[in-house]
Amino acid sequence: MAEPFKNTPPAPEAKGEMTAQNIAAALAGESQASQKYLAFAAAADDEGFPNVARFFRAAAYSESNHARNHLSVLGGIGTTAENLKAAFGGESFEITEMYPAYDAVAKLQGNESARLSVRYALQAEKQHRAIYDDLLKGVEGSKDMGGEAVWVCPICGYTTIGTAPDYCPECATTKEYFKEF
Repeated sequence: MAEPFKNTPPAPEAKGEMTAQNIAAALAGESQASQKYLAFAAAADDEGFPNVARFFRAAAYSESNHARNHLSVLGGIGTTAENLKAAFGGESFEITEMYPAYDAVAKLQGNESARLSVRYALQAEKQHRAIYDDLLKGVEGSKDMGGEAVWVCPICGYTTIGTAPDYCPECATTKEYFKEF
């Protein structure tokens, strides 16, 4: 009989380097699938297929759960403070190394669309890093963040806490398109 639902991902287990590499590859694949399916859902909505879109969102949720389980098995989920530190470090890598290198290659190859995508991501990552730093200070002092809304621009990922700006400072998308969390 199957194990009862526990609402927790599988526990980490440090056994087998090849298994760890396989699970890391699966994490990347499931993460990408989740994002692709969300993009496919938006396209289906735009084309007038709301029920196909609904299925793509369901599939994306399923793929996200697979990714979370793989991340857990790899030991990648810790306490809130550990997770904030990991997120801060990931953003720092993207800001200082990854996106500048990607932009340089896109510039050399004359790919302005890629450069724009990289610029949008880089600016959002800078905001995320600052927010993670503030949140970590609160968590280390045993304080949760306030109940203010978090707003995200659907085009460039600009993220702000409190109120959405009338126009996105990165891409000029208007306030009514921002998504509230």
